[in-house]
Amino acid sequence: MEARRSLARSLAPRNKKQWLVLMFLGIAISIAIAAVPYLAQSSLAKLGWQGWLTIAITFSVFLLNAITSIPPEIVFLGGTAVLFTTGILEEEAALEGFSNSGMITVAVLYLVVTGLQQTGGLTWISQTILGLPKGQNKALLRLMAPVIGMSAFLNNTPVVAMFIPVVSDWSRKLKISPSKLMIPLSYAAIFGGICTLIGTSTNLVVNGLIISAGGASLKLFDIAWVGLPCALAGASFLFLTHRWLLPNRQPALDLNDDSSSVQYTTEMMVAPDSPMIGKTIEGAGLRHLPELYLIEIVRDRFIIPAVSPQEVLRANDQLVFVGAINSIVDLHRLKGLQPGTDEVFKLKTPRSQRSLIKAVVSNSCPLVGKTIREGKFRTRYNAVVVAAARNGERLQGKLGDIRLLAGDTLLLEANPAFISRQRVSQDFYLIDGIPDSEPLRHEKAPLAIAILVIMVVLAATGWMSMLKAAVLAAVIMLVTKCCSPVKAMQNIEWSVLLVIAAALSIGTALESTGAAGAIASTLIGFSGDNPWLALAIIYGITSFFTEIITNNAAAALVFPIALAVSKNLGVEFMPFAIAIMIGASASFATPIGYQTNLMVYGPGGYKFTDFMRVGIPLNILFWIVTVSITPLIYPF
Repeated sequence: MEARRSLARSLAPRNKKQWLVLMFLGIAISIAIAAVPYLAQSSLAKLGWQGWLTIAITFSVFLLNAITSIPPEIVFLGGTAVLFTTGILEEEAALEGFSNSGMITVAVLYLVVTGLQQTGGLTWISQTILGLPKGQNKALLRLMAPVIGMSAFLNNTPVVAMFIPVVSDWSRKLKISPSKLMIPLSYAAIFGGICTLIGTSTNLVVNGLIISAGGASLKLFDIAWVGLPCALAGASFLFLTHRWLLPNRQPALDLNDDSSSVQYTTEMMVAPDSPMIGKTIEGAGLRHLPELYLIEIVRDRFIIPAVSPQEVLRANDQLVFVGAINSIVDLHRLKGLQPGTDEVFKLKTPRSQRSLIKAVVSNSCPLVGKTIREGKFRTRYNAVVVAAARNGERLQGKLGDIRLLAGDTLLLEANPAFISRQRVSQDFYLIDGIPDSEPLRHEKAPLAIAILVIMVVLAATGWMSMLKAAVLAAVIMLVTKCCSPVKAMQNIEWSVLLVIAAALSIGTALESTGAAGAIASTLIGFSGDNPWLALAIIYGITSFFTEIITNNAAAALVFPIALAVSKNLGVEFMPFAIAIMIGASASFATPIGYQTNLMVYGPGGYKFTDFMRVGIPLNILFWIVTVSITPLIYPF
């Protein structure tokens, strides 16, 4: 008896995820058994082994992503490899996803966003549009409203690409997990995209198919009568349920990370041409910086302690701050402030090629017991101390007058080559580069933003494809030195691109083997002669295929089926066209269903099932709203 109980305990599910997976499998198996008589007479019965194997691999890919911690790119590439080695995908078809224009567009957009990052353009966008709201509810509203509005008239891919680094930095300042904001960012872009004809490429694809079928072209806002109610319903749903449905993924704890525990002292100076001159401390945005405190101002040899938020800034004011290292980095990125020491401008390396480096002084360092100025730190190391920390103490006096002790932590501005040179010396215990700490090229920010606007206008007006416009923008960013080639390549999320490419290849296999068409035609047989039921099934099929193949492929696949159904029923086709547009774009349940979901997958630190938890109810909500409203706006 005890042996049986032990066996039962070992086989029992051990967590909520396993229970959900088992429940899903049980429901799927029950439905499949009940539908066996019907399936035996459907198109699925005529599928060859290639079609059934493709369906099995697609299901396995979803299952592995849902219940394992294997990286998504490995799972999808593995599925594609099986399809290729079994001969289901020919060499050209297997590699087709890796040359897909959508995937390449996403890659090129990373270069454009790098230009915006390195010039401070993204910082300007963050400060202007997002601000610093109090509370998660207000943050969600401040994020979703502009993204929905922008995505209605711009392709949502560049909108999300532009906002990802902004939201990542913004969430840190607000002390909110990025996982609470990245999914809303992607979903808001989708909400806006379904409100106009040019909001997504899918809408344009379906409109082109309508024209090819002999129908009249849709106008810009024809889809808005259905899309806008869906967007409002989706935004309301997220706002009301985000506390429970959105995960709270915290970054892994780094035992060597002292970014919040060590308090650095740093000096900044108000530049002679700074836009902060004449503004108060609060008006200049220096009051509410996270984990950073302005403790005094040195003005014409006078010290102003306990600085009031209403104190007006003047040119050449020396501002003394104490705070965490991440906030010190943010401080160095603010336009109008420059390091308090002129030693920074005496380094041989151009500032655009430098970064911030953390170094801990060793007991064998020749500068121990000397001040930074006496030790001629810049001359000796070709680096400048811009901040210093000592066991949580508040260091007094100017940085150059600090007498170094063993164990002091210094924040240096130097060429990255400093790291490789000093790691073999005994002067420092620990040397680490600070990611994304290069000085911003503020003078080029207007140019970078202008390049972004030109790219969007060229793509939105149809003068260029999204890919061509993005390539042109990326080339201009590099030629005008808005971003460095090395940094641009480092910022590309290769894992995201691999998942997109592999998912496209699996989608090609579903189409080429006839598996996708067989599933669609089998399901449509349930509608009979009821146009409302047929509309619901068409939307459901489109939504289902969007989650497992590309949105454009899903729309193109279902369109001829829906056209045939409308003709057989003798009803207008427009309700079906609108349902296909929204169903193909409203992909929320998986990260692979829509490219913006994939783009936020890594930055949000998500698991595959996170999208299911919030996305499945949202898919059902859109399904209900679309099927209920569409026939009222566009009668059968």
